[in-house]
Amino acid sequence: MREESPVIMNSQTGFMNIALEQARFAGDRGEVPVGAVLVCNGEIVTRAGNETRELNDPTAHAEVLVIRKACKMRNSERLPDCDLYVTLEPCPMCAAIVSFARIRRLYYGAKDMKSGAVEHGPGYYGHVTCHHVPETYSGFQEIACSKLLSDFFEGLRHKP
Repeated sequence: MREESPVIMNSQTGFMNIALEQARFAGDRGEVPVGAVLVCNGEIVTRAGNETRELNDPTAHAEVLVIRKACKMRNSERLPDCDLYVTLEPCPMCAAIVSFARIRRLYYGAKDMKSGAVEHGPGYYGHVTCHHVPETYSGFQEIACSKLLSDFFEGLRHKP
């Protein structure tokens, strides 16, 4: 996981740009290019890109990695004052973890018609079994996030 010094910003677009940078790093390493940034009180606490292949861990999605690290840093399983920026609509596993961690706000870029669980698929936050529903905002840098993913998968299709 690539970590850099803390950054303070006031812009959702700026935070999503850093998530996109993490997604690009993940793609450069051969991972599906998804990046996430966890922000508390306007400061980036942690950032990551997918590491499922590097770690041989199917749970090493960008969202999971940043939440795990922040919980460890804070010595708490809850992050109620934090916002999560992720380049792709969370899958069912990640949507559940966002809820379990009590993330305050979720911002994501590209919609995931196939594996998403917020607007698509199971619509996790709409179920009565979901104990915490973050404020959710979609479409941040959607074109850039979608293009990064489509270019990555297009490249895989054309590999010899």
